[in-house]
Amino acid sequence: QVQLVESGGGLVQPGGSLRLSCAASGFTLDYYAIGWFRQAPGKEREGVSCINDNDGKTYADSVKGRFTIYRDNANNTVYLQMNSLEPDDTAVYYCGSVHDALGVKAMCEQLQHRSTIVWGKGTRVTVSS
Repeated sequence: QVQLVESGGGLVQPGGSLRLSCAASGFTLDYYAIGWFRQAPGKEREGVSCINDNDGKTYADSVKGRFTIYRDNANNTVYLQMNSLEPDDTAVYYCGSVHDALGVKAMCEQLQHRSTIVWGKGTRVTVSS
């Protein structure tokens, strides 16, 4: 069964850090583009950071310099290291993957609109004092 499972969310104070994990099972992530997306209450889902099969990466302007996406193919997992967290980062974070060669330009936008995308069920991140 093909699935993605997110973990690592939780409650953190402003300025704190979390590392989210997106573990794949039933398929190998090596040749997939993977993205982290988030959806806050009352808001549309937005792309946070994406990585393609050539390790090209994109970040939303709001997280540049604070978040880092990276993949560990040996563990079939993609991580999102989130530092200097802010209350506006509060959301449910989802990872999604497609078996496709995507360019860096507008990668998250391309990825989330692919009909073949596999989604995880999400992990909640709350940034609050």
